[in-house]
Amino acid sequence: MVASEWKIFCDSGPKDLTAVNWNDPQYRRSVVASLVRGVYRLENYRHQNGHVPQGLALPWWDFFDFQLKEWLVDNDGIGKSIFCAKYEYIYPSPGDPNIPQYVIAFRGTILKSKDTMFRDIKVNIQCFLNKLHKNSSFQNAIQYVKKNTVDLSRGASVWLAGHSMGSAMALLAGKKMARMDHFLTTYLFNPPFFSVPIDKIIKTEKVKFWIHITNSVLKAGSRKLAVIGRRHRQHDHEAQAHDPFDQLSKWSPQLFVNRDDHICRGYIKYFEYRMKMEEIGIGKIEGHATKQSLMKLLPKGSGYSDSKVEAEAEAVALHLIPSAYLTINRGQVPDFNAAHALHQWWNPSHDSETMLYQYNTTTRIE
Repeated sequence: MVASEWKIFCDSGPKDLTAVNWNDPQYRRSVVASLVRGVYRLENYRHQNGHVPQGLALPWWDFFDFQLKEWLVDNDGIGKSIFCAKYEYIYPSPGDPNIPQYVIAFRGTILKSKDTMFRDIKVNIQCFLNKLHKNSSFQNAIQYVKKNTVDLSRGASVWLAGHSMGSAMALLAGKKMARMDHFLTTYLFNPPFFSVPIDKIIKTEKVKFWIHITNSVLKAGSRKLAVIGRRHRQHDHEAQAHDPFDQLSKWSPQLFVNRDDHICRGYIKYFEYRMKMEEIGIGKIEGHATKQSLMKLLPKGSGYSDSKVEAEAEAVALHLIPSAYLTINRGQVPDFNAAHALHQWWNPSHDSETMLYQYNTTTRIE
């Protein structure tokens, strides 16, 4: 089994990265993407063999001098599938932010096995409904990240990573940690962005931008009314003074999206339009609207609750990010499967560009 994994790795993995260079962003991206692929292959190994032995060394991590330390198993699924793994780098460099000591990686959806199919469909639905925080696997994962890794790391560098559905888990875990003032380096490959596919319906860029402005005004107004209502109901003045969205602005996860991937490409316009709104002088409206999901505009009967638990969930709505490094793969791809594939991110020849979008907390509307 391990021998066959080496063949797969040599055929399709980042086998050409023989020179270690953690200062190279492409090297870091490729290695982390390979570790995420390792979680997919780890679940495949468990499915075929029924168990995972301690000390298992598959090339997806062993090639880059990482050890598999632990893995998390979903308890709700049929076959108790592996959805997350923790790796430890055997040559850590304390104090160097470009070198991790631990990487916690989450896999994406696997539909080829009954062990994973129903569980993964359920998680995807929870992502769409912004209910991922209620998923038992995620709740176990965030406890593991906090108590079993960050709290025990004694300041060592801990990174998060994920692909597709797994990036949604890594993103939400990163947000929760950031709100505790633990700003973890986070790599999100093809993270889902849930929005109305305007670009498929309307082709004219100017019309799409005006639709975006209209949506922003509606969302900003809705949020303003909600804030006023909460201030009349709440007695926690400290909670009123600190916007959870603003608290996340110091954290800048790394997003990797393909312009032809409809699952994640919404992030491109999400950040581009925010910058355009700043340029034309209405950044305050956009700054308020960018905190607001369209799902929040649904009536109260849709299931939204004003309880503290739901309020916290709304504060970390999956696709709402204050700041980020956004890398866009603009290369030509044959189909959606290629656009959403993980292996594109270790391909040295792909045509990509990276932008840093930083959220300006001064655009808050009081």
